[in-house]
Amino acid sequence: MSNRMIESNKLNRFGIVAITAIMIVAVLGACAGIAPVDQAAEIATETTTETTSEAAAETATETATETTEGEAAAVEAPGEAKPLPAIEDMETFRGVPVGFTDEGFPFRGHPDAPVTMYEYSDFQCPFCNRYFVQTEPAINEAYVRDGTLKVIFRDFPLVQLHPNAPAAHMATLCAADQGAPAYWALHDEIFRSQDEWSSILDPDVIFARLAEEVELDMDQYSLCVESGEKSLLVEEGVAEARAIGFSGTPSFLFVSEETGDSFQLVGAQPFDQFATWIDSIVAGEAPATAQAEEEDSGDGQIPYWATAEGLMPDPDRPGFNMAGDEYRGNPDAPVTVVEFSDFQCPFCKRHTEQTQPALDSAFVDTDKVMWVFKHFPLNIHPEAPMAGAASECAADQGMFWEMHHLIFANTDRWASDPEAGLTELADELGLDMDAFSACLVSEEAMARVNSDLNDGAAFVQGTPTFIVLYNGEGRIIPGALPEERFAQVIQQILDEAQ
Repeated sequence: MSNRMIESNKLNRFGIVAITAIMIVAVLGACAGIAPVDQAAEIATETTTETTSEAAAETATETATETTEGEAAAVEAPGEAKPLPAIEDMETFRGVPVGFTDEGFPFRGHPDAPVTMYEYSDFQCPFCNRYFVQTEPAINEAYVRDGTLKVIFRDFPLVQLHPNAPAAHMATLCAADQGAPAYWALHDEIFRSQDEWSSILDPDVIFARLAEEVELDMDQYSLCVESGEKSLLVEEGVAEARAIGFSGTPSFLFVSEETGDSFQLVGAQPFDQFATWIDSIVAGEAPATAQAEEEDSGDGQIPYWATAEGLMPDPDRPGFNMAGDEYRGNPDAPVTVVEFSDFQCPFCKRHTEQTQPALDSAFVDTDKVMWVFKHFPLNIHPEAPMAGAASECAADQGMFWEMHHLIFANTDRWASDPEAGLTELADELGLDMDAFSACLVSEEAMARVNSDLNDGAAFVQGTPTFIVLYNGEGRIIPGALPEERFAQVIQQILDEAQ
């Protein structure tokens, strides 16, 4: 296990799983794409994640448990703004000055604001949309409108995960040709309508309708979109973000205009986090990082289930690791995937039946990946906890994975009457039924399920979620990625790990 040894460091409420001896911070929960192998670490995510917040339906969304990386960045800001017109002569959007930098980057806020924030974003990323809906309005009111903060928007579509995103970015850049207010108007409408266009084959139809609704010159807009002339600008934005070291969206680069110091913040953080950073920079101070705060307090630690010791096989319980979780594959594999799942979640079922067999064949059965299972029953699936307990009872008889497969394959047989249905499945497996029945009604089996739920609470808000551990880093894949894409992500990580 030495090749996967995780240095003991601090766990904070934003989800830093591990920090290696050379202080590489792994970000959990941001939207991210797949960079070339020689790029910085990234987090792969997908939009088919079922969340607890949608109590009325099994809705596919992404969740955000982001981390901060607050040390001063060793890069310069991506360019200085050109001399701008006097503030009274500038165009406005919703009462806020807007314009373009010399490089053509759209901005909002006072051109002489003491702090500039570069926002690297992806129009199809749900985390970015969450920031736009929940946090951006408060930042605008508290810091942009009063002239403290200037926000420069940069294009960072993650095409491997969000194939419609580049078209969205090109649409807004075509709107920019008609002025800064036109740009921000379409920017806002594209974020607001993300659910409408993110999954269709031709999103340009929706973008054209939105462009018409914000009263763009449609002849000019259509010619621009059809020419594809903005694609290079979008690619330049991606390259710029990668050069800075960003690999997930949204990511933010703060620059003090007085000192030139820059600081990186990653993820859809709450408003309070942004406020703390902006206030610190205005005061001439480096923002206190979550990592530093935890180190000073001395009360955080990596969760046991993610440590080298916790991942080791339990010599007294074959098929279990020392943290008490079921696993399969080689314990000395260079990569470990920890799956948080819900037996009643349709996305988890889809992953198990459609994607997991190929991943097992390519990675688990070939000793490249150790796969660990943890329970995360959502409150919108009231029968899922008992299904989890049933799998634990089967595990006591050495049949966890067999029961795991049966439960997913036969949801319709047990969901309406879980105790009877799950007992029937156990009988089909040939388990000792007296032992199984006693276990199923015991508190012990359910306690194991609840323990996993608590383990994942800091990192997981939707199912399935996969936390990938390697070389002391932790990355998150929240969602049922298609087989080919999931395999690509794992192979990327394997290449980096080896």
